Amino acid sequence: MKTIDRFILKSYLGPMILTFFIVMFVLIMNFMWRYIDELVGKGLDLSVIAELLLYVFINAIYLGLPLATLLAAIMTMGNLGENYELLAMKSSGMSLMRIIRPLIILYTMVAIGSFFVVNNLAPWANGQMSALIWDIRRTKQTIEFKDGIFFTGIDDMTVRVGRQDPATGLLNDVLIYDNSKAGGNMSTTLADSGYIHLTDDSKFLAVRLFNGENFEHTRDNRNWFNESKLTRNYFEEQNGLTATSGFALERSDADLFNSGASKNLKELEHGIDSLSTALGKLQSEIFEPLMSSLFPNDNTMYVDSLKKTHARIYPISVGDSLEVMGVREKQKLWSAALSTARQSRNSFTWDEERSKDTLRELLRYKSEWHRKWALPVSIMIFFLIGASLGAIIRKGGLGMPIVVSVLFFVVYYIISITGEKLAREGSWSAFSGMWLSNFILLPIAVFLVYKANNDSNLFAAEWYINVFKKFRGYILALIGKTAKS
Repeated sequence: MKTIDRFILKSYLGPMILTFFIVMFVLIMNFMWRYIDELVGKGLDLSVIAELLLYVFINAIYLGLPLATLLAAIMTMGNLGENYELLAMKSSGMSLMRIIRPLIILYTMVAIGSFFVVNNLAPWANGQMSALIWDIRRTKQTIEFKDGIFFTGIDDMTVRVGRQDPATGLLNDVLIYDNSKAGGNMSTTLADSGYIHLTDDSKFLAVRLFNGENFEHTRDNRNWFNESKLTRNYFEEQNGLTATSGFALERSDADLFNSGASKNLKELEHGIDSLSTALGKLQSEIFEPLMSSLFPNDNTMYVDSLKKTHARIYPISVGDSLEVMGVREKQKLWSAALSTARQSRNSFTWDEERSKDTLRELLRYKSEWHRKWALPVSIMIFFLIGASLGAIIRKGGLGMPIVVSVLFFVVYYIISITGEKLAREGSWSAFSGMWLSNFILLPIAVFLVYKANNDSNLFAAEWYINVFKKFRGYILALIGKTAKS
């Protein structure tokens, strides 16, 4: 490796690592902001939070890596341009493409690695993250008493505490309504003080009360209005252990959350084939019974002959039958037709929903399949855009590069979201929707590389005016040639 190549790589790797982790930190904080209500107050271990953040980190790579690539490229080339190092390399006869050749090789390997990340690692992380979020949502809030407020987070039990000592956890003026006993019997407990907490495994509620009384209301369900009674007991100390559920984090099987985003290419291709076959089968099942129920026997119906001398049934056309039918026969016919139409409509509506669900899942699978291929290409495009802009702007640091990077990334993100939405709705093909952002940014990247390689000023109005004049002259010449012919 030549000295100049090592210099370029050394100048780039530092900003790349720095910007990548800054971008990933921002994306993870965005996730935490969205799900903070789901995480707070559940008593989760730090290991569970760290595991969740690891899954979020892996899933955010497809967004963070292109943005970090763009920002790092602008910073590196901007620093080289600001310090006149880029000018010195170009003065020695090196073109821009030669200068960034080691970075192109580096990002070719990064793009290939990113494909394996989104194809193999990200689907696994997505399934694990979805399962863990679901488990956290099912977990109840930890027991936390507030002075003078009823706590209803325990099944079949309501607790009110007058005051809680924050240092010792001692509860004063305790009131407990317990509806957990069978037969609808309820007990009420009053105590001067006590302790209420979950066991270490969060499966039992430990209650220890001092100096109180217990009121238990019992009744006979068969004759409750005559046989109900109230029992009152005093105690100096009362201990109890009640089974609870939902306070401990119970892990679910990640295979239950195996959506399109949780599959690799091979699984997506298998799913696309299966869904396509199922969709075709559903469509045939929908329309064939519908047509046969609405138009039986090729628009020919059988009615009783009105001739009293014949007892058998004659096939006649619909038009002829209406002319010879009486009022009652017509009324029966209309009622039967209306009933058949309603049944067909209900059946068609239900089957149509099944068909829509299958089609929606098929479009989602196709979109995910193209997303995995589009990411490596977008990384290379962002690198070319960033390197070219950095060479043109010649401003290093985090000021101007961040502004330009964010503007480009916002445009990229909006276009990507729009294309994905159109693809998943079926308005566009999955290929067109998922590759739309790359199709739009690739000409921009080529244009910027051309401008940077020729040391053209990106904001020079004369260049754009000359291009417009040449284009207008070409159009006028073409129109004149067409008119003469």
